[in-house]
Amino acid sequence: METERYADAVARWPRNGRHILAQHDDESLLVYQAFNPDIARSAVADQRLGGGGFSFGRMSWVKPNFLWMMYRSGWATKESQERILALRLPRRRFEALLGIAVASSHGASHLTDVDQWRIELAASEVRLQWDPDHAPDGSPCERRAVQIGLRGDTLREFAHEWITEVIDVTPFVESQRALVASPALLVPVEYVLVLPVAIAMRAGAAANPAEDRRWREGR
Repeated sequence: METERYADAVARWPRNGRHILAQHDDESLLVYQAFNPDIARSAVADQRLGGGGFSFGRMSWVKPNFLWMMYRSGWATKESQERILALRLPRRRFEALLGIAVASSHGASHLTDVDQWRIELAASEVRLQWDPDHAPDGSPCERRAVQIGLRGDTLREFAHEWITEVIDVTPFVESQRALVASPALLVPVEYVLVLPVAIAMRAGAAANPAEDRRWREGR
């Protein structure tokens, strides 16, 4: 997992709007989940999810943005969220999830008809939710971050077939937790994920390839 100083990262990231920040390349992408130690140990050993008491009976949420995961888990201090895993997926799989996801709220949905949105939401195995992103200290940002909920057969495929690498990043999280207010704080290198136009529109994400290239080049 490539890291950089938070000060450098935040200077590059957009300040507002719906953006998917992630560590990614053309082939793969990292998402994060927080688990209790039993589930995490099993996942690292097996290089997939499903053991240690992992439940397929409820929706499981993944987050491509590291700091959003830190906010939700309290930097790995909340109960049953003491271990943070980075899961590497094929980028095409992640984009496919966005392409079938249904927004958790009608206001964020691409659907204008409320009844149609309710029908699709009830039937969908993939949900998408935009929430305020957060700074390392937990303060909210104007920028929105995404999380994706999986259930049913889609969750089983994700857990058993789609994950190509499971990385326990808990030691890194613990080492940086004490540096939240320090200029020495490190975070994973993340850039805006530029999506195909149809997928970006369905997900409600901002997409500007020209700006993404400029951020990558540090201009």
